[in-house]
Amino acid sequence: MIHIYKTVNGELRPLEKPEPGCWVSVYEPTQEEFHRLTEDYGLDAGFVRSCLDEEESSRVEREDSQTLIIVDTAVAEEKKSEVHQYYTVPLGIINTADYVVTISLRKSLVLTDMIENRSIHFETQFRTRFILQILMRISAGFVSYLKQIDKISYSMEQKLKGAMKNKEIVQLMGLEKSLVYFTTSLKANLVTIDKIQRGRVVKLYPDDEDLMEDVGIEFRQAAEMASIYSGILSAMMDAFSYVIANNQNAVMWRLTIITVIIEIPNIIYGFYGINTDTLPFRASWIYPLLISVLATAVVSAVAWRYRKF
Repeated sequence: MIHIYKTVNGELRPLEKPEPGCWVSVYEPTQEEFHRLTEDYGLDAGFVRSCLDEEESSRVEREDSQTLIIVDTAVAEEKKSEVHQYYTVPLGIINTADYVVTISLRKSLVLTDMIENRSIHFETQFRTRFILQILMRISAGFVSYLKQIDKISYSMEQKLKGAMKNKEIVQLMGLEKSLVYFTTSLKANLVTIDKIQRGRVVKLYPDDEDLMEDVGIEFRQAAEMASIYSGILSAMMDAFSYVIANNQNAVMWRLTIITVIIEIPNIIYGFYGINTDTLPFRASWIYPLLISVLATAVVSAVAWRYRKF
């Protein structure tokens, strides 16, 4: 899909055809749209292919009058189960002499939020500032998902005491894998941000210096958050394993005690079932019953006394 927007009188308006100062938003392009981007829009074919490569790492590249910026964006996995997981996908930003083009394999919530959220003011005509605003929204997306991960891990922590199922472990493993993706992507994004900050690949204007600095700070904070949460989650995974093992041991101990208690009447009745006259109290069935009840009560009381039941 190809959508074209331009800021007119402070409002983002859709256009039918590209014109200087516009923003071309592309996601899930077809083969026909790929040729349209390279032939009608004049985009470098290699740049477009790089934007559509899911394994492409974050980087900056310049070719003639076009500059390619690839950054990883945070994405929440579509919920097919109750397990929450997150990953990253590359977003390509191509800065040309006339407009800015964003290309992604799938619809980006970051760009959708920029289009739908009217409280965000940006001018597509100022290409450098517009690119920095996109990067700022990408860093905000990472922070938002990191906060969600923190809330989910806190919720899992509350269930830690009585954890007996695999669901909690699977959820924590998913979050841990998500943080690995985030940490790796944020480190690569920081290298790209540093290259942009030098002003060699994208021309930085004096008015954009503060915004550029804010972008760098936001990405570094996101990377630090991801690193801290990853350490906390790793420690929680170890604690979860120990708690589940202890809970299982406690259950097995209870089952063992119950088995021993239940076996006491069987042993006593087994003795009295022997064909011999030497056992005491063989005159009536009431005596074996009383002995069984008494022995069972004594063993149960001892087990309860020592907190083993």
